[in-house]
Amino acid sequence: MTREALYKSLSDRGDPKLSTLIGVMKALGLRFTVTKADEAA
Repeated sequence: MTREALYKSLSDRGDPKLSTLIGVMKALGLRFTVTKADEAA
């Protein structure tokens, strides 16, 4: 993904896909976790 595409996707007018967000998180060394609402802190 190019820098320009990333900026456009994450801008106010952008519409990022989950795959884009996961790719950004992976590049930053982050992980996305989903839990049940009644188990969340």
